[in-house]
Amino acid sequence: MAALRRAETALEAVDLIKTYSTGRNKPPVRALRGLSFHAARGTVFGLLGPNGAGKSTTVKILSTLSAADRGSARVAGIDVAAQPDRVRRTIGVVAQRPGTDPMATAAENLLLAGRLHGMSRRDARARAGELVDRFGLTDAAHRLVRTYSGGMARKLDVALGLMHRPQVLFLDEPTTGLDPQARSEMWDEIARLAADERMTVLLTTHYLDEADRLADRIAIVDHGTVVAAGTPEELKSGLRGDAVLVELAGAEPRARAVLERVPVLRDITMDGCTVRGRTDDGARALPAVLAALDEAGIAVASATLARPSLDDVYLRHAGRGFEAAGDEAPKGLEATRNPEAAK
Repeated sequence: MAALRRAETALEAVDLIKTYSTGRNKPPVRALRGLSFHAARGTVFGLLGPNGAGKSTTVKILSTLSAADRGSARVAGIDVAAQPDRVRRTIGVVAQRPGTDPMATAAENLLLAGRLHGMSRRDARARAGELVDRFGLTDAAHRLVRTYSGGMARKLDVALGLMHRPQVLFLDEPTTGLDPQARSEMWDEIARLAADERMTVLLTTHYLDEADRLADRIAIVDHGTVVAAGTPEELKSGLRGDAVLVELAGAEPRARAVLERVPVLRDITMDGCTVRGRTDDGARALPAVLAALDEAGIAVASATLARPSLDDVYLRHAGRGFEAAGDEAPKGLEATRNPEAAK
């Protein structure tokens, strides 16, 4: 039975620990603190968390770019520490920053990638043709990449990661900086990879709607450990009732104390001008919330009632909202010169 489970598992991390030295007279940074998860073959697995949570450090270990201090990891059934070369032949990696040569064409970039992976020139040309057609880049295949739009360039990045038909594809923030149409097109392509090709995709993202739409399962990471895991629906249905979100007209520290006196509201948190709570009876709670704030002389900019979201899940398990948890610019796999900044 254990052998069968392993055969069905494409990614496995067990109690990963990673600590970075930050220099003389400075305390070390623990990027991972016993992180564990597994992902089934042919699925999209979302690794969700703010900057500094440990997402990129985890992907570096799984893709052999870094070594764990303790713990173990397997990719496509291969031990990452014991057989890194086999792992590299099995995976594709798409980092946040472009991996293409802007002064070469798409066809030239793809051909080079194929040759680097040991493909014959004939096979590499055929595969490149398949991919430019698949990603809608046929008409631009012989244009310099520096002339591409952001969406076109990102599609080419993903195509490069697919040249050698990997079993597992790592996508690090694949839609950062894309316009809504380009994001939607990328979402469709990621979904097809798992559904049509049985490829396993590990997706790291800051976008909650992206994880909700694409991921078959999600692991929410905070401070180097998994704080919650499951399907998006499982995670959201674990929260009873409705979410109440109130945006105040200005900073008002009294708001939380005022709302804690509203009997139908619970789990109240406050972040700047945003107050959140949960209720089993939204129809009663929202008028009561607005009345309590008005009586206290606290101005409200907006108030909404919604079903639980992934941000509510993160708030429940990490004690703060997802956006509040990470306030730095995104940092991905390419940030290797300063490893503690890329965790």
